[in-house]
Amino acid sequence: MRFKSVMQAFGAIAAALLLALPAFGQTELTWYGHAAFKIKTPSGKIVLIDPWIANPANKNGKEDLAAIDKADLILITHGHFDHVGNAVEIAKKTGAKLVATFDLGNALVQYMGFPKDQFGFETTGNVGGEISLLNGDVKVAFIGAVHSSDVTAAEGMPEAGMLQAGGNPGGFLITVKNGPAIYHTGDTDVFSDMSLISRFHRVDVMLTCIGDRFTMGPSRAALAAKLVNPSKFIVPMHFGTFPVLFGTPAEFAKALKKDGVKAPMREMKVGETIKL
Repeated sequence: MRFKSVMQAFGAIAAALLLALPAFGQTELTWYGHAAFKIKTPSGKIVLIDPWIANPANKNGKEDLAAIDKADLILITHGHFDHVGNAVEIAKKTGAKLVATFDLGNALVQYMGFPKDQFGFETTGNVGGEISLLNGDVKVAFIGAVHSSDVTAAEGMPEAGMLQAGGNPGGFLITVKNGPAIYHTGDTDVFSDMSLISRFHRVDVMLTCIGDRFTMGPSRAALAAKLVNPSKFIVPMHFGTFPVLFGTPAEFAKALKKDGVKAPMREMKVGETIKL
């Protein structure tokens, strides 16, 4: 009888632990509008991508920016203002390290005032390369993009207001330990080598620009999604922030269906957080 009681108690404890598991250890993805995302890893690390938090699409942008008191990494795809965004302010506040190509990172330090000691060889790479960061909590692969990349020198910095070379544009494939692999396209057009991404890496979630005019629009983004072939879902981004970014999620959803893309579209709301 005593053995039976012990086993029953053990079973009850095990069941309670299993019930508690879904509340812990999940990856969280937050969209701040435009191309700005936050990834929170299962271990609690914070990764920001193209952190223009106070963008016109985010009504709570100032509050959201003020609320950021922790960040471990800031990933920037290219040098345009709507992707560099609030990176310098956040870096100075949190001590977050910059993940970027060597050329872009140096330009952000020299012309935008990004803290020099928060960017170096530990967190830099280039297209085709992959780096392991935060003691293996995340891996970041550098993916190419078809776009441009200039940095506008900030006020008080050398050659303020002038355009400076910002290296080549790109995207990132972020693989989270015990979590998903998330591909952020950056600003790009569709290109045939997108089909190679999933050959070398699994891709679970694709965050893709659809706005048109300065990036691919819904139809071309649907073809990009077909080439990448993510296993879970696709999140449209970089649309509607300005009137000239006229591609819509509704058009994107139709194009995905027309092209027979297997993964569904997951339209996020600005400020929304989803668990993966």
